[in-house]
Amino acid sequence: MSTQIYLISPPEFDTGKFAEQLEAALATGHVGAFQLRLKGAEDEIVLAAGRELAPLCARHEVSFIVNDRPDLAADLDADGVHVGEEDAGIEEARRIVGAGRIVGATCRNSRHAAIEAGEAGADYVAFGAFFPTETKATTVRAEPEIIEWWSQIFTLPCVAIGGITADNCAPLVRAGADFLAVSGFVWRHPDGPAAGVAALQAAIETTTEAA
Repeated sequence: MSTQIYLISPPEFDTGKFAEQLEAALATGHVGAFQLRLKGAEDEIVLAAGRELAPLCARHEVSFIVNDRPDLAADLDADGVHVGEEDAGIEEARRIVGAGRIVGATCRNSRHAAIEAGEAGADYVAFGAFFPTETKATTVRAEPEIIEWWSQIFTLPCVAIGGITADNCAPLVRAGADFLAVSGFVWRHPDGPAAGVAALQAAIETTTEAA
């Protein structure tokens, strides 16, 4: 399977305007998953955004993932939830969302955390940040070697995250990342979200063909 694009929402947005941007990004046909990430927002704001955005993802056959909150993911009938190290544990998240939904786990740069996540039943592990990012405050840096190590040993999908752009993604694609999680590069692209997705997809394809 070639590397896919995993879109993450901006940290805050006007839902009506953002729905148009998301539609444009998904219409490219190059997005595999979308994560609604509204850190610190009130539950009703997250639910309202989810109710509007989830149908867009369903229409384009893109997995709709809710960040942090398995309870809200279940309420929205989302495809899954992504939990961080300070959030509900993987087993607890699985209990809440059920066996049929995706549970993803943040593992930063820890091989041990990734192995534990897999053993606990995560459906994917996420490593990063690989590059500086304004989207999320982080002091942890990961290197492409952790992606290469994981992909050579395990079949569980891995996601690379943190400051990824069309210009710097090649080492992560070569290392075997199943997904590239991107936010700012797409939403702040000068030619719009669709152009951002297209540029990233072109970089992925160029790297894959050259491998």
